[in-house]
Amino acid sequence: MDFEQYLSDFNSTINILEFILNIAIVTVLAFIVKLFYIRYGTAISNRRKFSTIFIPLALATLLIITVIKSSIALSLGLVGALSIVRFRAAIKDPEELTYLFLVIGLGLIGGANKPILAIVSFAIFLPLLYFNNRYKGKSNTIENKASIYIETNIESVEKISNLIEAHTHYLELKRADINAGKMQATYYCTFKEASSLDHCFSAIRNEDSSAILSFVEQPDLLL
Repeated sequence: MDFEQYLSDFNSTINILEFILNIAIVTVLAFIVKLFYIRYGTAISNRRKFSTIFIPLALATLLIITVIKSSIALSLGLVGALSIVRFRAAIKDPEELTYLFLVIGLGLIGGANKPILAIVSFAIFLPLLYFNNRYKGKSNTIENKASIYIETNIESVEKISNLIEAHTHYLELKRADINAGKMQATYYCTFKEASSLDHCFSAIRNEDSSAILSFVEQPDLLL
């Protein structure tokens, strides 16, 4: 009788048809977010692998909110459970957090039985992400930031700096070491075209054919 009473209480507080509808809507929205993240995301991690958690995360959130929203006791129990279980994930890019919060938000809205609000929020938020990614992509192409490492027989820092500066818009010497007739130097610089980098390397090679050059693009570099 106790188990039957439990099922009766559960069914009286949760409409099964609405619950199934919310699951379907949240699943579709989370799947679209997954495709969007794979196609337009800019994180350096494996986006296809990372996005596999979107649908399970959204549905798990929906299930938890659906169960606890009508019971203060269950809500307090969830707080106690979360104080014991600690979740740590290696987030390599802030963009990953953005998509995780978006998926969790869809699950929360679905669990609160507000499918229309979930769809409207999704329709507003996703275009904003798209235009933000496009703007960020364009800003990175306007001014490329990079670090250049040079190992050469030329012992004049001024000479090397002049050779690089002729092909860059900004140049900053970060470190220079001279030892046993060789100089090792690291520069931060900006340039607009890849051809500028080719000309820069050619100018150094014309002065020292044995020079070792290394280029690393760093779009987030603060200059």
